[in-house]
Amino acid sequence: MACIFCDIVDGRAPASRVLDEPDLIAFMDIYPWRPGHVLVVPRVHAVRVDELPPAAAAALLGAGARIAAALRAGPLPCDDVHYLVNDGPAAAQTVPHVHLHVVPRVRGDLWRLGARLVQQPVRRALGAVPREILDRQAEALRAGLPRPNAP
Repeated sequence: MACIFCDIVDGRAPASRVLDEPDLIAFMDIYPWRPGHVLVVPRVHAVRVDELPPAAAAALLGAGARIAAALRAGPLPCDDVHYLVNDGPAAAQTVPHVHLHVVPRVRGDLWRLGARLVQQPVRRALGAVPREILDRQAEALRAGLPRPNAP
């Protein structure tokens, strides 16, 4: 079965990469809930979190925390973040490959986020965010990433 995330990991599909590490990659979501929405994806294919080797699961959350720090320090609006994993199709997982959503949030945006989620099917029909915009956001986040194992 074809997996778009495996294609991105292997370089067969485009992505605006934020991180490219031995255990995982992170890239901008083409259907973001908010500007700066990043997906963290393990290189190993697994549909559910419990299928991941423990080190890969730990790396996923560790990378998410580093991306969150870059979001908070960067130029995109971000007071806090949502970490989200939809673990299997009954949990609304749309790509059958484990991935962590790191979604920047600002105070008072809950109603806006809810409206975006309702509008998601319409937005998908209208098309993805242009690659140039996603590339600029990825570049801004890369610049603010703390180094691994840095305090």
